[in-house]
Amino acid sequence: MIHKGIVVLGVLVGAGIGVLLAPEKGKVTRDTLKREGKKVKDQITEDFKEVKADLSKSAKSGKAKFKEETKDFASKASYKTEKAITFLEKQLAILKEKNRTLQQTS
Repeated sequence: MIHKGIVVLGVLVGAGIGVLLAPEKGKVTRDTLKREGKKVKDQITEDFKEVKADLSKSAKSGKAKFKEETKDFASKASYKTEKAITFLEKQLAILKEKNRTLQQTS
């Protein structure tokens, strides 16, 4: 994208210098400069539209990737939570058994 802009700018600067050095009437030179200026403006506008579209695609791609990573994280967190609950349930069962044993010996 940048290389394209540099080439366009170089061509237009060269054309502008050629117009300024050409032995034409002032009005013809001004008209030529206006046309060249419009070409530069149009090219820059087009280049910025392309950059904007690329940025938009990147943002959407990043957003989709973020959503997917969030979903993966939620899934992993849910799995880890389930594991922790299972561990706590086993520990609670052990404590209940110890408590029952203590109640019987008292």
